[in-house]
Amino acid sequence: MHCWKHINVKKQYGHHRLFLFSAIFMLLAFSFFYITMTAYRDSPVTDRLFPLFLAGFLMVYPAHKLLHFLPLARCHNRLRFKLEKQFGVIPLLSIRITEPIIKLRYMIALTIPFVVLNSILIMGGLIYSTYRHYFAILLAYHCGLCVIDLLYVKHLIHSPKKAFIEETDKGFEILISYDNESETVLSRNFTHLP
Repeated sequence: MHCWKHINVKKQYGHHRLFLFSAIFMLLAFSFFYITMTAYRDSPVTDRLFPLFLAGFLMVYPAHKLLHFLPLARCHNRLRFKLEKQFGVIPLLSIRITEPIIKLRYMIALTIPFVVLNSILIMGGLIYSTYRHYFAILLAYHCGLCVIDLLYVKHLIHSPKKAFIEETDKGFEILISYDNESETVLSRNFTHLP
């Protein structure tokens, strides 16, 4: 196997641009969901369960990380967990894969939190419409967390189907076997023929 492509989203986009993407995505998610919910069910909102909202806000990040882990649970011996502090205060849990895994499993691990948690939050907003502002804030916060995952998925979609993914400290590498590379080159050449 050899490296087909090396990708480091944080280095490619930079921290400031990633923060800006995340903030824009959060604002768009909040605006779209809240306006849609208000148009759908125009019932009054209440702030009665604010402590429960705060608990939910604190649980979004651990739930996000747990959902990343579930598709990789069968490969638990290939995972390395590390607790880091962002800005010296905020604890962040990183999950690193120490050995290559197939691309499809890695993409599922990246997208599962976005699909599952956002679906739960949207359903919560639909069922409990008087608390739709809480669900809109939680949905926006979670969408902001998912920006980096979605950028990685964007890069992985265009990689060869039978690729393997290996994470490094500098991002991740898309690995392909030499047989896979010759198939990819042949398919590229033959698709452009008349």
